[in-house]
Amino acid sequence: MPPVATFLTTWGLDVVGVIFVVVTGGLYAVGIIVSRRNGHRWSVLNTLAFYLLGLGGYAWVSFGFLGFYSIELRWAFTTRIALLLFAVPVLMSFGKPVALARQALHGRPLRLLDRFLGSRFMRLLGNAVFEPVFTLVLFLVFLTPLAGTLRLSPGVEGAISVVIPVIGLLMVIPIMENLGEYSGFFITVEFMLSFAALVFDAIPGILLRLNGSVLDRVAPVVGNLPAWWPNTLHDQHLSGDFLWFLAEITDIPVLVVLFMRWSRIDRRDAKSVDDLSDEDLEALTQAHLRGDHR
Repeated sequence: MPPVATFLTTWGLDVVGVIFVVVTGGLYAVGIIVSRRNGHRWSVLNTLAFYLLGLGGYAWVSFGFLGFYSIELRWAFTTRIALLLFAVPVLMSFGKPVALARQALHGRPLRLLDRFLGSRFMRLLGNAVFEPVFTLVLFLVFLTPLAGTLRLSPGVEGAISVVIPVIGLLMVIPIMENLGEYSGFFITVEFMLSFAALVFDAIPGILLRLNGSVLDRVAPVVGNLPAWWPNTLHDQHLSGDFLWFLAEITDIPVLVVLFMRWSRIDRRDAKSVDDLSDEDLEALTQAHLRGDHR
């Protein structure tokens, strides 16, 4: 492991990452301006969360030590992907970009946005079943020689800076911004599946950590290396350690949000029952006993 000072002070330029930050930050700023022109107010806390936590976290991952050594070090490569897929989208979603877009847009653009958010594609990406399956498949790639090919390809490195956080946002935003209306039963099932994700997401990291051979078959880095530089097998083991840890810890915010959503729906359902008159409640009970669920 590198010294703390080296880890914190190592920086490099990622052109694709810079473009992503400029475009994403610019769109958010335009959304704030248009929203205000439409007579809406936008929270300063949401703005700070998006820029400081979301884009700030993205910049730290992309331009810091992890991005700088992503090609040479396996653990930097896998940790960077895990953070771009899990942590950065969650931090960006604290800025509520979809809510801002709905305030800024109107007419046909707003209808197109709502149609996209309500599409089958988004319902697939935004449910708790897709995330653990997708994550398991993606991280299992790290157990194959394909991981080495992807890590050493400059074109793939650039694509990772955009594709991975976008996929993460598509999976996280429907949960974090509470898009759609769900029943208490659906939320309960989703909550249980999110707990199962704690197990599924850990499998690739555990396998990387316990394996005694170098799985990506990439030759060791040669040259004048610093004293802290790990050998190839230790590099792989570190990759598994961090991947395992991040896959577990980054599921916690989603679990918290799902629990809050379940509590809110439970209170809503309880209130709807409390608001019924005795006659309405009796009628519903009799209908249920007759099997009339229309």
